[in-house]
Amino acid sequence: MHIYANPKRFLSLAKWLTPLLFWSGLVLSLGAIVWGVASVPPDRLMGESVRILFIHVPSAWLGMGGWTGIAIASAALLIWKHPLAAVAARAIALPGMVFTAICLATGSIWGRPTWGTWWVWDGRLTSMLVLLFLYAGYIALSQAAAREGGSVKIAAIFGLVGAINIPIINRSVVWWNSLHQPPSITMGNSSIDAVYFYPLMVAVVGFSLLFGGIVLMRMRAFIAEQQVEARLRRRAMMDDAPVGPPAMEGAQ
Repeated sequence: MHIYANPKRFLSLAKWLTPLLFWSGLVLSLGAIVWGVASVPPDRLMGESVRILFIHVPSAWLGMGGWTGIAIASAALLIWKHPLAAVAARAIALPGMVFTAICLATGSIWGRPTWGTWWVWDGRLTSMLVLLFLYAGYIALSQAAAREGGSVKIAAIFGLVGAINIPIINRSVVWWNSLHQPPSITMGNSSIDAVYFYPLMVAVVGFSLLFGGIVLMRMRAFIAEQQVEARLRRRAMMDDAPVGPPAMEGAQ
């Protein structure tokens, strides 16, 4: 991975990878949603509300996966001082926060007919809400560092500490008596019927590719912004440089 630590090498890769990820992810995501809405039959217990599964589950996955990416990038910054690590973490934060918010919103919509309420202080819901606040805190720290030229290590440490919440989210429905259903998909096993499972997997892959394309877009934008700022600083230093005394005329 260190071969792509050079921004020029990274940008040459991202130039063609960004549209590939974005457009393939968009097509797969929309296709999976249409498949789930138009073709999948109502569930025996949840009825028509099961269709929100194809947005809710990928959003939850990317909310947790996004913070995992921030933690990995933060570790790369602190341990190996990878020059693009801070850029990657900052690029992940906003889309990760958006998908977390979508997860919470769709979960509330799903919970209303299923539980009879929009919100309960359930272990899974509460830990996902904490994740949303962690994203907001990380974005504020990283933006402050970028704006004021502060140390990016503070945001990186925050990213690592916040990763403690990811296993809590994952295991919350196992550790506590929860209204939220137990895990439906585990390593090598699934309790979801095939009629829902296949479009759900397409949705997860599609949303993940879309997420990757958006992150690469944001990284390219941040790098371009840094390059422009560096040029402006160099130009300002040249303009402020003292002008030497005029050459003395030759002796008469």
